[in-house]
Amino acid sequence: MKLVKSLLLGSAAGLLAVGGAQAADLPVKAKAVEYVKICSLYGAGFYYIPGTDTCIKLGGYLRAEVALNSNSVFSGQLTGNNGARNRLTNYYTMRAREDLNIDTRTATEYGVVRTFFDGVFSWTTGNYSGTGSAFGGTAYSSTLALNTSGVSPALVGSSINGTDGATSGGSLGVYYAFIQFAGFTMGKAVSQFDAPWTNYPGNNFDSLVGGSGTVTGVNQFTYTADFGQGVTASFSAEDATAYYQAGNINLAGASATGIVGGAYGTNNIGGSRSPNLVAMVRVDQAWGLFQASVAAHDNHVAYYGATEVTGHPEDKWGWAAQLALSIKNIPTGAGDVINIQGVYTDGASRYNFQNLAGGSYSMFGSSDVAYQSVGFAYAPDTVFTSAGGGSSQESVKTWGFRGAYTHNWDPYWNTALYGAYAQAQFGSLAKTSLCGVGGTFAIAGVTSCNPDFAIGQVGVITRWTPVKNLTFSADLNWTHLDQKYAGVFAYAGSGTTAKPAAAYELKDQDTITLLLRAQRNW
Repeated sequence: MKLVKSLLLGSAAGLLAVGGAQAADLPVKAKAVEYVKICSLYGAGFYYIPGTDTCIKLGGYLRAEVALNSNSVFSGQLTGNNGARNRLTNYYTMRAREDLNIDTRTATEYGVVRTFFDGVFSWTTGNYSGTGSAFGGTAYSSTLALNTSGVSPALVGSSINGTDGATSGGSLGVYYAFIQFAGFTMGKAVSQFDAPWTNYPGNNFDSLVGGSGTVTGVNQFTYTADFGQGVTASFSAEDATAYYQAGNINLAGASATGIVGGAYGTNNIGGSRSPNLVAMVRVDQAWGLFQASVAAHDNHVAYYGATEVTGHPEDKWGWAAQLALSIKNIPTGAGDVINIQGVYTDGASRYNFQNLAGGSYSMFGSSDVAYQSVGFAYAPDTVFTSAGGGSSQESVKTWGFRGAYTHNWDPYWNTALYGAYAQAQFGSLAKTSLCGVGGTFAIAGVTSCNPDFAIGQVGVITRWTPVKNLTFSADLNWTHLDQKYAGVFAYAGSGTTAKPAAAYELKDQDTITLLLRAQRNW
């Protein structure tokens, strides 16, 4: 009996064990896979971030380019070794660049929350400048940093001599980084003052005068009101420090040698006290676009001298006004467009001589009556002098325009003709200090002395797009400096640009730049 009972109990235990094992082996229900879904709310290219209601879009481009007859890929031979036009001047500059942008959108009860980031990684040819050594030494300057502007390199002089060490520089730039919410834009974005095409009414060439152009954005706090029917208005406080300080110049620090180099004295900008205040109204319609912009700029000087006790001039507000017009659907062809704009500034020169164009010129050329010729100019915001107990600030007035006509030959080819013009005018303080009796440049041989000047530019660009988002372009630009000095004078020379002490003729100057580019957008 005991044996039977033991067998029954053992069999029951075995069945329970088998049943438990079978239950443990049963498949567990898997969690649902979260597939990436297309987000059609904000246009092509957006996807939902898995597990969220936020849509994201990645984009950018890869660009390879070479600029001929330039020490940089964005301007002509305008100043420094670039303008010296001798053996220190690059015949070409090459650049490779990758751009990455990240766009996110989230729908909320207050409207869409948007964030946008655009950064670039670049590798650019550097250049050499003279050290002034009796043995002809040179020092390399590489594009090590883009001061977060992306395309406005701050060339950093290294201690590398001769040909040893690095021969080009890599850099990281931040173009845009902003949040948009309920009509507000907060962060680094294109200035509300700018025309929609910024520096490019039809060109690739960066250095057009005749208007504002923060192509790499400016820190700002902006509110935009949408009135419907394509009418919007924006009010903005924008950081002036990085892009809108053309200079507050103490004329007492001027020297004849410095003036030839494109500097009319000592730059004496004080700390940032007020952002630029901008207002803009825009009308977007099927026929094109019209925009009117105004800006106020605070010119805040440090001191007349090295310390606080030397005193300082009072702040002086400058201003700028701009009109922009785009005309579409013109009868010359599908997609053809005309973009034009005009600007006037008073103590706010960067709204005309924008930061990539610069406002300082020192260009050398040939001469039939002297060793060489030279043309120079400068467009600061204001000038003053510490001489005679100190003066107030005197603003520099400028005006200019730029425009382009773009024609599409067929779906693969288009050509744009473009041009720009800008003029700078100085007041009595500047003209007396520089050119009056005993003035800094009222020197022997100078028969006409006047710091006023003008810049004229004309260009043509042709683009070929053999397949979607792959474009090859050639952009040829001519820039003319119309300066108001005349005569032949004795220049002390410069070791940096390898210019000797000799007689130089004061003369207008020209430069031509050809920019070749291949770009793949994605």
